[in-house]
Amino acid sequence: MKGKIFSPLALFVMIFVVACAGAQIYSIPLQYQARKTFPSLQQKIGSRLGVTPFKDERPEKSYIGIHFPLQGLATRFESLPMPFDRAFQKSFGEALSWSGVKVVPVSAWDGTPESLKDIDADSVLMVEIKKFWTEGKAGLVKTDIVGRVHLVTHLGVKSEGKVFTRNIEIEKEVTVPRSTPERVEKLTNLILSDVFDIFFSYPY
Repeated sequence: MKGKIFSPLALFVMIFVVACAGAQIYSIPLQYQARKTFPSLQQKIGSRLGVTPFKDERPEKSYIGIHFPLQGLATRFESLPMPFDRAFQKSFGEALSWSGVKVVPVSAWDGTPESLKDIDADSVLMVEIKKFWTEGKAGLVKTDIVGRVHLVTHLGVKSEGKVFTRNIEIEKEVTVPRSTPERVEKLTNLILSDVFDIFFSYPY
């Protein structure tokens, strides 16, 4: 029986498949943590906000985080539900409802002030997700976990007749004795809540 000879590409594929099969993947429910009220939010955007489908423009769309242990395979984190852009938008809508603003789904908006009159809402929002990532690296005695979020929001306000664009960026870092899925989930939702609170406090 002749021995099988594998090409370098075939060997790489085999190693990749084996590595993925052994990797751990955890799902993180995205949940807004209400900590304060925003009485001026409705005054600025109205009681009905049209929301277009969020755009996930991150290079890595399958996961929202990763942890590198000292030894062994990395642990990856995905959003719950999937895909991430829908989970993020769902959490955003729930946060808006908690603030007393009704979400009106809008299939599309060209981002111009002239088209605001055609939308059945007081304002309309379009969100581009540039970054949403949590990364942990284990050391000998501690683990550093860093979370980063970058959003670009386009908010059209009928009463103003204008479209306001904002860059919202946030970064948080925690040091823990050991990284666990629960700690990553806590940091992820803390950053999520901080980003939403920034928008609710100053939509434009």
